[in-house]
Amino acid sequence: MSNSSASATMALAIRETAANHGDIVAVRTADDEVSFTWSQLLDEIDLIAGGLVGLGVGRPDTVALMMGNRPEFHIADMAVVTAGGTPFSVYQTYTADQIKYLLEDAAPKVAIVSSEYLDVMLEAQAGTSLETIITVDGETDPARPILKAWADVRGSNPSFDAQAAAEAVEEGDVLTLIYTSGTTGPPKGVELTHGNLLPVTRAVAELVHLQPGDRLISWLPAAHIAERDAHHYIPIVYGASITCCPDPRQIIQFLPQVRPNWFFAVPRIWEKLKAGLEAMLAAQPPEQSAPLTEALADAIEAIQIGQRGDTVPADLAARVSHADETYFKGLRTMLGLDDVRTVGVGAAPTPPEVIEFFHAIGIELAELWGMSETCGYGTLNPAGAVRIGTVGPPSPGAEIKIAEDGEVLIRGACVMKGYRNNPKATAETIDTEGWLHTGDIGILDDAGYLKIVDRKKEIIINAAGKNMSPANIEATVKTSSPLIGQACVIGDARPYNTALIVLDVDMAPAWGSQHGIATSDLATLSADPQIRAELEAAIDTANQKMARVEQIKRFVILPTDWEPGGDELTPTMKLKRKPIAAKYSAEIEELYS
Repeated sequence: MSNSSASATMALAIRETAANHGDIVAVRTADDEVSFTWSQLLDEIDLIAGGLVGLGVGRPDTVALMMGNRPEFHIADMAVVTAGGTPFSVYQTYTADQIKYLLEDAAPKVAIVSSEYLDVMLEAQAGTSLETIITVDGETDPARPILKAWADVRGSNPSFDAQAAAEAVEEGDVLTLIYTSGTTGPPKGVELTHGNLLPVTRAVAELVHLQPGDRLISWLPAAHIAERDAHHYIPIVYGASITCCPDPRQIIQFLPQVRPNWFFAVPRIWEKLKAGLEAMLAAQPPEQSAPLTEALADAIEAIQIGQRGDTVPADLAARVSHADETYFKGLRTMLGLDDVRTVGVGAAPTPPEVIEFFHAIGIELAELWGMSETCGYGTLNPAGAVRIGTVGPPSPGAEIKIAEDGEVLIRGACVMKGYRNNPKATAETIDTEGWLHTGDIGILDDAGYLKIVDRKKEIIINAAGKNMSPANIEATVKTSSPLIGQACVIGDARPYNTALIVLDVDMAPAWGSQHGIATSDLATLSADPQIRAELEAAIDTANQKMARVEQIKRFVILPTDWEPGGDELTPTMKLKRKPIAAKYSAEIEELYS
């Protein structure tokens, strides 16, 4: 681990990285209009940290952050840490009421926001402990003393000793609060210490073979543990280079610009990449598409043979090798994944055929598993030994066992300190032997690889008493057609399974235009008989891959989109099953009428 920091806290780790890799670019925008080396970034961090101390921030104060993926986030977050405080991020989609709940629970004196979120933060702060709101791109307003400009806070405390402040931070201090996405109730504040996250960052970076100067893209919400781990803490410890993607919808376009060495994305991104490549292939004349279609079939067959543990026949291996040089190498370059050493997928089940597809074109997509409560850490499929359909073996330092009822338990340095202000929930989640009860149902295979079945509380038990995983059914349905953006299976205590289908906001209009339906309006598309017929065929295909009891008997296409952070999806794109059932109760009852 010679390339990583040996420091005991993140406050010291970034200083060590700046000393060892000071000339490497730390954070940049895609156009390089803003670009800081690690030594320059540390200077900016110290200037803001001093200003925060001048505003009364110290151990163990919290500071709220609400901004998109921009260089100031990385400065602000580590400035709070250097000052001895605990930063926590707020999802940009949150309403004032949702933000107020976090402000009341975390009790920050200071918030740092970008100007587009100023109004909602001002609305949320009334009656809370918040005394100062710093805008990273705004101006100080003498008429509103609560507002401070970033430029006025920066360097406002010239006597501040940043090195001494960083040395005063302790391993057991809370490095960040991650508020759970709240699928089953109000969010809980997961307290993660320096002692939790530093071992995790070092272990993950080893597993993904990260090197100083490696290129990463910051594009997920900073309130999500995956973003903080992969695109903030790990680069800090290893001196990697972060490019900020301010609009997550642009991530696919960012890949060829940055050509990352490590890339992590949720399943929906990989599903869209696969659908886009397949649509491109389908649009070509048969004489051009046929050789590539055959090459893909060969490569997928070879992957499946290897996954069974059998030897790939020499003639098939030769054809795949030729196809890789002739076709797949170009596809990787086009996607911007030609320089990638490790690619990860997690946060929801990924259909095996999606992973097989990317393995076939030479991108070794690896499923991983973790939770906010375990620093996003738990298991990872290792390079060269990926078992498709599993989330990999326990990562170094993590112990995993399966309880009698099938629940996955995990123990190790990655396990959170606890839930903020909620000792009862903490005691219910972490037992007296240190095992964290994850709420996931899983099995360990003969090689010790973990397979996640579903969330314990989300298992469907139908009217005949049969247990089923809705997440696995939904993953199968979604991969049956690129037209499907979201699928929610209904079937608990019901005689058969049904589904609510939401069209994909990009693929459905594109498909429609190819079939003479000239509209991008999802409501119009959802009512079109051609779309309905296409989805009926797709559901039939999905049903052939499932047991009879799991199959979808009826479905409805909803005339709307489901936005992350809206009524139906958490900001991390998990289904809010109870709110969905309530909101669409009429449509659901119609499916069973």
